[in-house]
Amino acid sequence: MSKSISILGFAGSLRKGSYNKALLRAALELLPKGGNLEIFDLEGIPPFNQDLETRLPNRVREFKAKIRAADAILISTPEYNHSVSGVLKNAIDWASRPYGDNSFEGKPVAIMSASIGMFGGARAQHHLRQTLAALNMHPVNRPEVILTFASRKVDEEGRVKDRTTRKLIKELLTDLVAWTQKLKRK
Repeated sequence: MSKSISILGFAGSLRKGSYNKALLRAALELLPKGGNLEIFDLEGIPPFNQDLETRLPNRVREFKAKIRAADAILISTPEYNHSVSGVLKNAIDWASRPYGDNSFEGKPVAIMSASIGMFGGARAQHHLRQTLAALNMHPVNRPEVILTFASRKVDEEGRVKDRTTRKLIKELLTDLVAWTQKLKRK
């Protein structure tokens, strides 16, 4: 029997009622056999400051350690101004610095997004993929989990109720586990 694949998930939103956090909670419910998901909240990561790269803030040190310990990464990104949130970009910058100490190096990654609009974060996903390529990560390309009109598809308790989205999240996680296992065999 193979070892369970550990996945670290985080959302690029700090908002308590975040639709992207709802996607991560749904992922916890929909994990395939052989997958284990830990969710990390980006709350408390300070603005990136290169002067602190050699003496990382504790929250950043904790984040980097969790990334390194995980077999794979799951990112749920909101879309702000046709791109990723400042919160997400800031966390990625901390975790990939200083030069030569990229916590994301070689990690398999899957992306989800949610938005109240009709594009569901698709443009943010596109920008995020460019960043992940620069970090030498290995993304799962399909299925794309893009939750459009999220306010209609997430209930008052923050549960994703849209069946199609739930099906796609399950497929994405299944593919992430399989992709991670394949990369580990290389």
